[in-house]
Amino acid sequence: MKVIRVENQVEGAKVALELLKEKLAQGAKTLGLATGSSPIEFYKQIIASDLDFSELTSVNLDEYVGLSEDNPQSYRYFMNEQLFHKKPFKESFLPNGVAEDAEAEVERYNQVLADHPIDLQILGIGINGHIGFNEPGTSFDSTVHIVDLEQSTIEANARFFDKIEDVPTQAFSMGIRNILDAKSIILFAYGASKAQAIAGTVQGEVTESLPASALQRHEDVVIIADKEALSLLDA
Repeated sequence: MKVIRVENQVEGAKVALELLKEKLAQGAKTLGLATGSSPIEFYKQIIASDLDFSELTSVNLDEYVGLSEDNPQSYRYFMNEQLFHKKPFKESFLPNGVAEDAEAEVERYNQVLADHPIDLQILGIGINGHIGFNEPGTSFDSTVHIVDLEQSTIEANARFFDKIEDVPTQAFSMGIRNILDAKSIILFAYGASKAQAIAGTVQGEVTESLPASALQRHEDVVIIADKEALSLLDA
């Protein structure tokens, strides 16, 4: 696990863009993508670059249960606005938040991931250490599943909604096993609210009570973080 300290999200995105270019030069074909505030600057710099994604595939970590792709709070809508409409891929996959048969959708998305092995996975991290929507207690062997979101996650995401009652309480998410199957991983972390989770991820016990600690078992993880997010790491 490599930790890179940056001043801010702009610098972090530049570092990540160079790492992405290296992976593409090595033949990467499938990118695993994330939503939330952490990767937005990265997507902006991708759009401004001369990179061509027309022969690449993307797969996203998660999607809220109950939100259609035309709902402005859905992750499909987010990805369309932040990246896909401006830098289209050959194919872009997300779970279907309004699938009539949720278990069938879980099976479908597991098959998508089997058919499109991830070369580089982008991650953020929750204040409770979740990656994707894998909340504390999620098995490290988990694959795509339906998650009951913790109250802390619902509260953290409420800023994107008119009121907290509008925040979905469930989501489809890649499992931790799916994430660890990626060849390479970049995790963004910014701000003091992420410091405890990052300290546990990098230096703490590998435990299912802190999902991101599973990344210690991966051979190629880069954490890009600012001073505040790294403030609790031992020197």
